[in-house]
Amino acid sequence: MLNDLFSLDYLRVTVVSITLLFSSALFAEQKPHAPENIQDVMVVSAEETIEMILADPELTVIDSRKKTEYMKGHIEGAVNILNTRLKREDLELLSPDKSKAILFYCNGTRCLRSSDSIKKAKSWGYSKLIWFRGGWNEWSEKRLPVVTN
Repeated sequence: MLNDLFSLDYLRVTVVSITLLFSSALFAEQKPHAPENIQDVMVVSAEETIEMILADPELTVIDSRKKTEYMKGHIEGAVNILNTRLKREDLELLSPDKSKAILFYCNGTRCLRSSDSIKKAKSWGYSKLIWFRGGWNEWSEKRLPVVTN
């Protein structure tokens, strides 16, 4: 009888564990995609990002990822400001001219941080916003140059 109880408990724990494992994988697959575009915002590829940086070394590039992600690797010259910490005054210090181009990126099409930052910048009157939608995933998949801290 006691052995039957232990094996029944073991079976329950196993079933619950497997269920949780598969449900977390399912939720990961259902993580939302970033929008395809944002009104009045130019969407660029990794190659276009490089061209823009080379054409304008003063281009403000904002990495909207977490600090730990940024430290593992980022685009040279990018400033790390997590979307939830982006404040109007911080952006005004980086780019006082609201008609000057600012490029934002985060982890890619399954990351909403850069699109969130762009929406904030738009609401504060910035008009020349650029979105590297493919973000860090596209950049690293193409093995483009990175800076690490």
